[in-house]
Amino acid sequence: MISVSGKKWIEKKINKNSIEKIKQDLNFSEIISKLIISRNFDHSEIDSIKNPSIIINEFKKDKDFIEANLLLEKVINKKDLICIFGDYDVDGAAATSLLAKFFNHIKHPYFFYIPDRERDGYGPSISVFKKLIIKKPKLIIMVDCGSTSNQSIAYLNSKKIKSIIIDHHEINKPYPKTNVLINPKKNINNPSKDYYCATTLTYFFLEIMIKKIKSSFNLSNYLIYVLLALVCDVMPLRKINRYIALNIIKNFRIKDNIVFKTIYELCDKKKNLTIEDLGFLIGPIINSGGRLSKSQIAADLLISENLHIVNKKSLELIQLNKIRKEIENKILNEINFDKLEKANKDVVVYYNPKIKEGLIGIIASRLKDYFNKPSIVITTSQNKLKGSARSTINYNIGNIIRKLIDKKLIENGGGHNMAAGFSMKKDKLKDLEDFILEDFAKKNRNLNLDYTYDAEVSPTAINKNFIDEINRIGPFGYGNPTPIFLIKNLKVIEAKTINNKHINAMLKPKVGKFIKSICFNSLNTQLGRHLLSYKKNIHVVAQIRENYWNNNKYLQLDIKDLFIELN
Repeated sequence: MISVSGKKWIEKKINKNSIEKIKQDLNFSEIISKLIISRNFDHSEIDSIKNPSIIINEFKKDKDFIEANLLLEKVINKKDLICIFGDYDVDGAAATSLLAKFFNHIKHPYFFYIPDRERDGYGPSISVFKKLIIKKPKLIIMVDCGSTSNQSIAYLNSKKIKSIIIDHHEINKPYPKTNVLINPKKNINNPSKDYYCATTLTYFFLEIMIKKIKSSFNLSNYLIYVLLALVCDVMPLRKINRYIALNIIKNFRIKDNIVFKTIYELCDKKKNLTIEDLGFLIGPIINSGGRLSKSQIAADLLISENLHIVNKKSLELIQLNKIRKEIENKILNEINFDKLEKANKDVVVYYNPKIKEGLIGIIASRLKDYFNKPSIVITTSQNKLKGSARSTINYNIGNIIRKLIDKKLIENGGGHNMAAGFSMKKDKLKDLEDFILEDFAKKNRNLNLDYTYDAEVSPTAINKNFIDEINRIGPFGYGNPTPIFLIKNLKVIEAKTINNKHINAMLKPKVGKFIKSICFNSLNTQLGRHLLSYKKNIHVVAQIRENYWNNNKYLQLDIKDLFIELN
């Protein structure tokens, strides 16, 4: 089927015998059985649908973790000053806060530094280290950065300052000569190497340390920071990350965490915490400081236990996030989406020298979501080009960054599967675009790029029981996407625009109740135009969600595409 937006949709092909086997062996429904098979759930993930999952620290015997803990223990015993150097995003701020809370608990001297995106650039630099070592730290712990900072680490070594790197970004040899480099991607054969963000690694590192020194610090109180980081850093919600998410959703109470409680109250949220809240409410608020050159505020907020400070920092970040949204909407309104769509390139590369550096990542994310293609947004900063990339599941953008460095098309950069950042000279822009388009074409030459939905479902089957059944294989996110269904023979009864970019529509099936729906960012698109004007029956592909409004809960279709009757 070809949709109004020109996409070809097909139902995922699942062996019927396999479905029947899962149904009989495990007593699951047909839809759950189908979703399990399509997502290639392993035995432990299948078990977790019925039974609580245990979070296992896989690094207890890891050589790097052991060496890092030995080094930190020596520094703690000597009461030497420690510097925590964290990245300016949620993952960096959350990892920094875990270390800071631990040092606060054991009353060990430390300070932390979060670089300014525009003034300091990405990751540890010699110029920043020159400022930090004035305070005479004996150990610098870098979190969510440092894996490619060879020259900066060499500088620390020359000053006899020890260092530990805890990171998850792509890495190539030669590694920086730090005292200990914790990065799962050093082991390319590790099947779990792409599942860990820096906060997860920091959590497991501290868990070992706490037991080693017999501290009473209750690290599990801050497992929510791990979930926040892995959601915001777009880590797969599978295996270890799914177990973390299941534990948090089951046990976490907003009122038990001063930061989350405050943000919820200030944003007038009344419901329980959801994965969506982490990705679309709390995450953007905490990220806003780094995007608008106020990078320290997020870590200040996550570290603090003082209600006055938490309230003050939360208000600051909420206000910054409002400003971020206004600027973002202005930028998006200025982008010629039709021109980009007509260009029909496999990778979207958009250059606009007027975009603030801290916002290129989120604009790249919006373009990626709109076109469902890897998207790169580039701006001008300090006489160089700065770029941010957001990718799709079929293209590891972190690996490409390393290739671009080797080809001398960019000066530096880093990233992981789904996101990356870099800097480059202005005269290399066309060469960079040509290389990426050629590279993508090679990797995806034989890839089937049809769009898929999980199953067709009757409008009469859309009810609370159906949602509850689907949610058994959640929580949903990257790596475990919210199921998409085909729903046929619906009529648009009423449609209206929301915030000048979304469309709300009331749909009527031939039999049964009206169904509420929303189609995000669809105004002035083919999809949006049909929703607003088409009066005959339509078929939609959509996610089915529970929505909350004014403390009321109701089912809603999140429309991804639609088909019209041609006769």
